[in-house]
Amino acid sequence: MCRSPITERLTRQALDQRLGGFGDALVVESAGTWGHEGAPMEEHAAQVLSEYGADAAGFFGRELLDEHVIHADLVLTATRDHRQQVIAMGHSAGLRTFTLKEFTRLVRAIDVSTLPAGGSPEALVHRARALSSAAAALRGWLLAPTAEADEVQDPYGAPIPYFRSIGEEIRAALDPVVTALTGVPAP
Repeated sequence: MCRSPITERLTRQALDQRLGGFGDALVVESAGTWGHEGAPMEEHAAQVLSEYGADAAGFFGRELLDEHVIHADLVLTATRDHRQQVIAMGHSAGLRTFTLKEFTRLVRAIDVSTLPAGGSPEALVHRARALSSAAAALRGWLLAPTAEADEVQDPYGAPIPYFRSIGEEIRAALDPVVTALTGVPAP
């Protein structure tokens, strides 16, 4: 309703900006760990996306299902609790499930020159999988300074300034991820 659609839509926007038509090579979808099936995006979340020039249209909430986890090469969550819920679903999800901020921290430590090039849609998918594997290999070696450092707080019901701060937090966390993933820095 809030963090998940903001993350989904900002990721799609960044991929499109950096890759043009290749952005569709990666499927970026969001789902919640509880309820809100079919519900629209929270109004303030849509406003924040609009302020970033990202598309908020057509979003409807959906619950995270086994099939989503089974087919995902990478699962990013807002909180450690969400991460644990995904891992508890099984499907060998532990090595490919991170909080967004945890994944960002790990990606910053990866030498992206060691990743496969991403010059085609197929190569981009291969690069994304390699990035996820490299981050998983660093887990446990690069710890967060505090447990809260890997969390994106829930802005549900908060005023628009708080939503904006959460939107900026998500956008800032996504930038190094999308840069490593695509090999293209932010414009």
